[in-house]
Amino acid sequence: MKLATLKDGSRDGQLVVVSRDLATAHHATGVAGTLRQALDDWAFIAPQLQDLYATLNDGKVRHAFPFDPRRCMAPLPRPAQWLAAVDGGVEGSGDAPDDRPALLQGGSDDLLGTGDDACFVSADDGTDCEAQLAVITGDVDRATGEEAALDAVRLVTLANAWTLRERVPAERAAGWGLLQSRPAAAFGPVAVTPDEFGEAWQGGRLHGWMQVRVDGREVARQHSAHGMRHHFGRLIAHVAATRRLRVGSLIGAGVPRNADPAFGSGAGSLAALRAAEAAASGAAVTPWLAFGQHVHIEWQDDEGRSVLGALAQVVAPWHRDAP
Repeated sequence: MKLATLKDGSRDGQLVVVSRDLATAHHATGVAGTLRQALDDWAFIAPQLQDLYATLNDGKVRHAFPFDPRRCMAPLPRPAQWLAAVDGGVEGSGDAPDDRPALLQGGSDDLLGTGDDACFVSADDGTDCEAQLAVITGDVDRATGEEAALDAVRLVTLANAWTLRERVPAERAAGWGLLQSRPAAAFGPVAVTPDEFGEAWQGGRLHGWMQVRVDGREVARQHSAHGMRHHFGRLIAHVAATRRLRVGSLIGAGVPRNADPAFGSGAGSLAALRAAEAAASGAAVTPWLAFGQHVHIEWQDDEGRSVLGALAQVVAPWHRDAP
């Protein structure tokens, strides 16, 4: 099934069920008011939401309405935590030498939806996007193995871990100053149960294509499974090695990277694109993002279906009324 959270003036929004074709929606008020409530009692509430989803897709609900992604908050506006895998050394730290995953902790108290502009204080901080997939988990006990950790995946969504590359000097980037380079992350309009992807969801990876466009120009088309170094079960288990994960934790896969041109072109972050340009010609050509530019992120399966919808935002200057 597909779930979304609509803006209603509250901090957690209003949970709705969205049709398979992303055309219509229906309030889930009679089942659960928010996604947080649904996750807290998932075994009991999920089947009821599934029934509503089936009825919506059959066109048999009385109060369905057109689904508008611009009205969406992040599917889970206030998760328990938000972590994202480091992408192949782009951050300067890379993965651990024994091939354990490396993850960065981001802010979880303030997330953006696809209906929100991405607002920043300065145009000179090296604004960059990091397009990736993310999962929302149930509770995960400490020392849980990879297979059991994968079973804790409840929903899959799109994410953009906005990053300010010039905000923190390079010599401090791996230390405490890194938080200052991580503004509020953004998330796609819907969160989707893994079964909705069919055979595209295999072994903790989602097989399909992550596409990133800036002002309509494609800057990345990367295979999300081949470009994912560690599957979601391993990422979750790695976090759980030292602590419990509470229900509603968000785990990002990191930006997909494929050296084989059969599985990718361009890069899902401008930092990676600039690094490739510097390696090829001695200097980076692509500039960081500027105010007014449009960033469009979308995942499609091998048949070209946009199962997760699109995460589309405008880079804008911050002002007092901005998110």
